[in-house]
Order: sequence, then structure tokens, then C-alpha cells
Amino acid sequence: MTAGLLGSDRPLAEAYDCALVDLDGVTYLAHEPIPWASDSLVAARGRGMRIQFVTNNASRPPSVVADQLTSLGIPAGPDDVMTASQSAASLLATRLQPGAKVLVVGTDALRDAVREKGFVVVGSADDEPAAVAQGFGPQVGWAQLAEAAYAVERGAWHVASNLDKSLPQARGFAPGNGALVMAVRAATGVVPDSAGKPEPTMYRLAAARVGGANPLVVGDRLDTDLAGARAGGFAGLHVLTGVSSARDDVLAAATFRPTFVGADLRSLLEPHPAPQAAADGWWSCRQAAARVRDGALELDDRGDDVMDLVRAACAAAWTAADAGTPVDPAHVPDFPVG
Repeated sequence: MTAGLLGSDRPLAEAYDCALVDLDGVTYLAHEPIPWASDSLVAARGRGMRIQFVTNNASRPPSVVADQLTSLGIPAGPDDVMTASQSAASLLATRLQPGAKVLVVGTDALRDAVREKGFVVVGSADDEPAAVAQGFGPQVGWAQLAEAAYAVERGAWHVASNLDKSLPQARGFAPGNGALVMAVRAATGVVPDSAGKPEPTMYRLAAARVGGANPLVVGDRLDTDLAGARAGGFAGLHVLTGVSSARDDVLAAATFRPTFVGADLRSLLEPHPAPQAAADGWWSCRQAAARVRDGALELDDRGDDVMDLVRAACAAAWTAADAGTPVDPAHVPDFPVG
């Protein structure tokens, strides 16, 4: 897949047969709905797009996530949700036999997922577990992290549900599972395997569940959602309702770049114009244009859609970076999206 932005003459909900949609920062923020998310997803389904919700959050079972989505006007059942707990349990099953002992650090959702794969859940390093499965849980503290460290030091396989360093909350960004996993890594020196994004495991499982032959990943974080899309060879839509910004898009490394950018989930229902190379190094997208000259990003916006300017800026900046002359971040503005 090309590392540049693509265009679509048709709405993405018609061009792709299924969407693998992140939750926090895309459909809701903490427990608050994100504007236009429910209407857009319902409309996308109405156009034939199958929806799977794919989340790095390992703290809740699929049924609870589905209930929350339904309460926000997005009808969903447990089979519509793929969690990092399920992905971690599937990763464990690639190496361990049923009946193997697994020390679980996290919530009951992760314990249940591990048990469903036929493993025996234990709570102490003294139980000699074959692996440690670590997922986010607000109750996780020093005692649980210490048991994980003792087990990993003794040779247990360390599997993390995800490595997200931060977790978006209504009050701001809180430490995520990756921050807690780093405590165990710091104590042991052992690098864990991750079952969550940006590894593409969950995307493959979710697409297979709905028989998706042409999936579209939808997320708000370049370093997890969109990096996972790139790693798995999937098209990715970055919506600007969560962690990563339009400025982050412009400055993104090739492995983090989205295939499409949109202000919010309404972009599933819209065509996406592709940036076009013009004269003198300019890239245009309808009435907006951008180029990089001497390391500075220059913008020419004569249109009324800031997303066109973002698309043109991404094309100009990515082309320059790939040619060995990246844009100076000091010359990249914050785009007024939203």
C-alpha cells in the first residue's frame, strides 16, 4: 500500500465492506458521546458497511462495551466488539497448550478471556505460571506489578494486552496500560510481546469475524490505530476527535500515516478528494494548496473546507520527507479542525 493519502470518489462506507472502529476518541470520550458518531455509524451500516469495534482497552468484557455503545445510540452486541483481552488470549494460544497456568494482571475481563482459551488463571508468581497476561485495570497497583515482575524474572512469557502509554479520560490523559507494563519491564529488563494495536492481530481477527474482504481501520491515534493499519496492510481513516491532531498527520512518519483523514465519523459518509501534484512543488486539493520550500510548509487556502488544506499539507510534507528533506515542525501550524 502506498504511504500517501488516497482518494475515493464514493463515500468510504460504500467503498469498503467493513469498518474496524476504535472506541475511545472515536465513538466516545470516556463516557461522553462524540458528536455525530452514532448517526454516522448507523448511516454507514445502512449503506451496507459491517462494523466491528476494536479496542485496546482490556478492562471491560465485550458485553459491557456493547451495552455502552447501545446506550449512546449505536446498537451493538458482544460479537460486534473485539477487545485487547480477547487478542491477548489468542496470542497466548499460539504458544501455550490448554491447561497452562497464566498469571493475569488486570480485570475480570482479561481473566475471563484467558479462561475461555482453556488456560488456568493464577494470582502469584509462586504458582509457576508459564505466562503473564497484563492488561489495564484501574485497581492495578504495586502488589500485582510485583507479582508480574517476579514471574517474568523466573522465565514466564510476558504478554501485554496493549502498550498505550496514555488513556483519554474526560479530565485529560491518564496513564495507560503501556505505562504500567513499563514498570514490569523496568524491573526485569524483559521486553513484552503485545497483542494490541499497533500489532495488527486484532484487526485480522475482527475482519475475519465479519467476513470482511476489504476492511477500513478507523481510529484517532497515529501510533496505535493507524500504525496497526499500516502494519496489517489495511486502509486507515484518521478522525480528528481524539489523541492525534491534523498537525500530527502532516508530521507523521511513513509507518504512522493514514490513508484518509476526516474531521469526525461523518467522513465515512463522504467522498475523499485525493491531493494532486501541481507546478513548482505545490500540492492541491480542490481549492487548497501546500508546498514545502527550504524546510518550511507554505499554505494557500482559498476554500471553505479545512480538511482539504490538511490533505494538501500532508501530501506536500510527506513527499518532502520521503525525498530526504522533511519539513521543519516549527513551520507546521495547528489546523482549526472541529
